[in-house]
Amino acid sequence: MSRGARIAAYTGLAVLGAVTGVAGALVQGAWFPGGLLLALAACGGLFYGGLRATGTQAGVMAPGAGWLVAVVLLSLGRPEGDQVFWGGLAELVYLIGGMAAAVMCATIPRLPHQGGRSGALGA
Repeated sequence: MSRGARIAAYTGLAVLGAVTGVAGALVQGAWFPGGLLLALAACGGLFYGGLRATGTQAGVMAPGAGWLVAVVLLSLGRPEGDQVFWGGLAELVYLIGGMAAAVMCATIPRLPHQGGRSGALGA
């Protein structure tokens, strides 16, 4: 994969992470508990999909960063008092569960090389 294609992939994954964060923030509060499970499944699927698509932990970090930025911005609220997160149990489970999904996907061992060799020296 060329450098430009890799940058485009990471940028696209970051945008998908932000979209997933916004959609998950809205869905988890609308249809509890099914919406919360759907939002967490979407986060886990995106993070693991980023790992599989790029084969690197940066493929998890890019959508994770996009998700985190979107969720933090939504949690800040506005001076008028409008906000998406009101501090309930579902919001906390979504925030902690999404971060946990990103960490779990980022710590999965790297994918094996395509040539079938393990990459170990002398093997």
